[in-house]
Amino acid sequence: MKIVLADDSALLREGLRGLIERQGHEVVADAEDAPGLITAVTEARAGNGVDVVVTDVRMPPGMATDGLDAAIALRERYPDLAIMIVSQYVAPAYAAKLLAHGGAGFGYLLKDRVARVADFLRSLDVVAAGGVVIDPEVAAQLAAARSGPLDSLTDREREVLALMAEGLSNTQIAAKLFLSGGAVAKYVAAVFVKLGLPVGEDNRRVRAVLAYLTAQNDGLMH
Repeated sequence: MKIVLADDSALLREGLRGLIERQGHEVVADAEDAPGLITAVTEARAGNGVDVVVTDVRMPPGMATDGLDAAIALRERYPDLAIMIVSQYVAPAYAAKLLAHGGAGFGYLLKDRVARVADFLRSLDVVAAGGVVIDPEVAAQLAAARSGPLDSLTDREREVLALMAEGLSNTQIAAKLFLSGGAVAKYVAAVFVKLGLPVGEDNRRVRAVLAYLTAQNDGLMH
């Protein structure tokens, strides 16, 4: 896959570049600030292309949510562009803000998670394929709040949905919870039904995760 990296830390950018390129992927450009990120992606799209943007939330010039705002602007311009947010902050509102714009794959990982190489690379693959990955710490905070359609889920269904939000497959969820594959499939089906996602609904798994994040974020904000 072709990737654009954005972080104000040159050390982190170089570390990510080495990690990504050792897996056979290509870092087509990097940027140290939000305007540079937009320029890098625009130029990459006009050239050999880009599949995923990996960016921090807080970047120059404002050191507020400049990186996130740039990612949102890019998502609006290129709905097929996958976005991986890498942040040191457990902030569900940041994730919800980008997810509200729809489009391709999306990930929100804490920087500590990047050090867990296997987790980071798996998450990058999920996002590049159009899936959604939410860091377990962020997912746990979301699960602590109850609001909206999620009230109807049982504790086990909520647990399964939280693991879906981490990008785990049914097989991986079964192994983590010591359940059979059939049992997990039933829980997942129940989640879809309770969230109003019938058979035939496009991208039900992604839409369930989006509903989970959006509803929980609303609960945390009120």
